[in-house]
Parts: sequence; structure tokens; C-alpha cells
Amino acid sequence: MALETFNDVLAFVHVVREGSFTRASALLGVTPSALSHAVRALETRLGVRLLTRTTRRIATTEAGERLFNRVAPRFQDIDAEVAAVKELRDKPAGTIRVTAAEHAANSVLWPKLSRVMGDYPDINVEITIDYSMSDIVSQRYDAGVRIGDQVAKDMIAVRISPDLRIAVVASPAYFAKRPKPRSPQALADNDCITLRLPNGGLLAWDFEKQGQAVKFRVTGQWVFNNSSSILRAALAGCGLAFIPEDMALEHIAAGALVRVLDDWCKPYPGYHLYYPSRRQSSRALAVVVDALRHRG
Repeated sequence: MALETFNDVLAFVHVVREGSFTRASALLGVTPSALSHAVRALETRLGVRLLTRTTRRIATTEAGERLFNRVAPRFQDIDAEVAAVKELRDKPAGTIRVTAAEHAANSVLWPKLSRVMGDYPDINVEITIDYSMSDIVSQRYDAGVRIGDQVAKDMIAVRISPDLRIAVVASPAYFAKRPKPRSPQALADNDCITLRLPNGGLLAWDFEKQGQAVKFRVTGQWVFNNSSSILRAALAGCGLAFIPEDMALEHIAAGALVRVLDDWCKPYPGYHLYYPSRRQSSRALAVVVDALRHRG
């Protein structure tokens, strides 16, 4: 491939990734007009339109989508290899970007990484709180965190926590007004504090007892998109909460929360860190993986 074509393809990839000529030009250190000229030159050379442009947005054509999906991962591999070569020095260095849900970030990533990061001043860790099933490759994360059975088969997965449990809890003040539910079906008569998922739906509460699995759609006056807010509302007496057990144990011990349906809350697979198997792991990522690895 001619160098001119290579540069134009690289320009096209950045425009699609950023969704904007302006943002891509700032990233590459060129003017938006120069970037637009490069993309038009590539379209002319290929004889096919790659982007549709309006005053508000850009979108890939069918040909543009195919080109981006085929070449973007290869440019990412090149970036990863160059970064790995740069790290062939005395200490690991670079920025490691990780996407994780709030509970995983607070209960696993922060406590484990904070203990070792002082030994690696040239490593930067960027953690993005995200409840969606992010595509870490297309969104340029180095790694993500998911429950073990949710990790794609083409990823390297490393367990970073033991198995987890859910706790269903409410405050004594709440139960002063309502009877304690003895079964998941009794939740229909309760105010439940619910979690809004990124897809717009509400989290269903999963239970299991003696091989009987129940998925219950709860309702209530309060809806949040993070577990910390749900815990706060439960402590305030606003209803029943369905939260990771470790978030509730301290408050249960102090008498601020009362646990119910404990025999219906079975362990489920713990958190796993995952990253692309085809990518050469950098020394900085290796440090992060080793620090997070579950050894229990």
C-alpha cells in the first residue's frame, strides 16, 4: 500500500472512531479541512463513498462500515505493539483503561490496585464506570470487568474476585410498616428500589432455592442507575434493595438494615478481568492483571 493511501485510511479510521472531523483533527494535530480532504481523496482513489455527511453528524456507508471493521483492529494492533516496544525499558509504563460496573470498581479494582500503584509511578490507570456490555476493542479499552459467565469466549479472562452473593435488605423503619417477605412472590406487595439498566429496562431480581429459579420483575417508587444510590435509599427507609452482599454486611451488623430472603440468594460467578487474546499484552497491563488476580 502506498504511504499516501495508508495515511488516508488512518485519517478515515480516526474520523469514524471519533464521530467527528473536528475531534479527529484535534487528536491527529491537523486541520478539519485537511482531514476532510484526506478522506475525500481516499474515496476518489477507491471509487466508492465511505461516509455520508450532514451538518450535524457523519455516518459510514456500507462500504465505509466494511473498511472500518476490517482495518481499525489492525491499526489498534499496531498501536499496541508500538506501545509494547516503548515499554522495553527498566519499568512498565503507560495508561491502562478499564471499564467496569461501580461495584466491581469499588470493591475489587480500587482496593487491589491502590496497594501496588505506588510501586509503578509510570503506570496510569483510568477506570470508567459503565453498566453496559461495552465492546472494549472498538471503544479502545485495554480491559473490562464482567461476571465470569458473561465473558466472550474469544477473550482472555482472569478471575479477580471470589463468587458473589446478593442481599435483599431494608431498614427497620421500613419493616415497621410492612411485613417481611418470605418468598420472592411477596415482593409484589413491597416497595422495591430498582436499578435502571443502560438498555432502558429495569434489572430483574434473580433467586434460586432447592433448584427452583425465579426471575422477579419488581416495582417501586425509586429507580436509580447505580448501587450506591440504591443503598442510600434503603438506609433511608425507602424500600427493599437488591445489592451485592458486601455492600450491606456492615449495615446489617450495625442494625441499620435487615436482611430477608437469604435462603433464596445463592452464590453466582465472581468478577473476571478480560482482554483481547489476539493483542500483545503490555508490561503495564501485565502488572494490573497480576495485582487484580484472585488468589483465594
